[in-house]
Amino acid sequence: MFLICAVVPAQNEAGRVGKVVEKLLRLPVDLVVPVVNGSVNGTPTEIAAFPAEKVHPLFFREALGLDIPRAIGSAYALRTGATVVLFVDGDMAGVPLRVLQELKEAVIAGTDLALTDCYPPEAPLPETPVTRRLLLLRRELNRRLQMPELGYASPAHGPHAVSLRFLRTVPLAELAVPPVALCLAVRAGLKVAVATSIPHHKLGSPPRGSLHSMRVAATIIGDCLEALAVCCGIPRSREKDGVYYNGYNSRRRRDILMAYLSER
Repeated sequence: MFLICAVVPAQNEAGRVGKVVEKLLRLPVDLVVPVVNGSVNGTPTEIAAFPAEKVHPLFFREALGLDIPRAIGSAYALRTGATVVLFVDGDMAGVPLRVLQELKEAVIAGTDLALTDCYPPEAPLPETPVTRRLLLLRRELNRRLQMPELGYASPAHGPHAVSLRFLRTVPLAELAVPPVALCLAVRAGLKVAVATSIPHHKLGSPPRGSLHSMRVAATIIGDCLEALAVCCGIPRSREKDGVYYNGYNSRRRRDILMAYLSER
């Protein structure tokens, strides 16, 4: 018997997050947990319109930062007895049901971390130097984990799904740095695989400007550097060649995450 829960981080995603939730309910899943944080538009109202028996939102006045909502949602899902947890961001209104279904089915079939390849062979790679650097680091990390078949796939990018065993094995606080969570899952002998693919530009995320994109890329580069350090058994660092890759890392509200985890 599987209990399927979907966690949906959402910050100022009015007009998109409702479409994501509607799609998840058609999948279907047993429970949708939108983690609404730092929203000043109509996102909370849009979420509140869904039936309470299927949609259990978590509201935070503060912006939680990248990946913190996913970790908090995972803790809530674990407490409710979920055996499969599906993650899809509230701005990814373009993700087709096929992708979500394939992730869900992969975990039911025994995969502990089912990933989406957002740069399949038919999709062009991004041209910006910082994004190319990011993809090279992702591939390097996957090779260091002796999983070259993952290619560029990462839990930092695109929808993905995890098993109950994953949530009980990988410290929930580490989900705040997805490449580190990936590393810990592989080291623990969990089954990790690419379960589906969709080109990045089809996810449906709206453009947010070049500065935002560069900061997100810098965040994930720093995350990959931390993961590589974990793989090598050395102190974690976000620095490479004299450059410290902070991006949005310092905006991650780990204090709120740790308080939430300690309460439960």
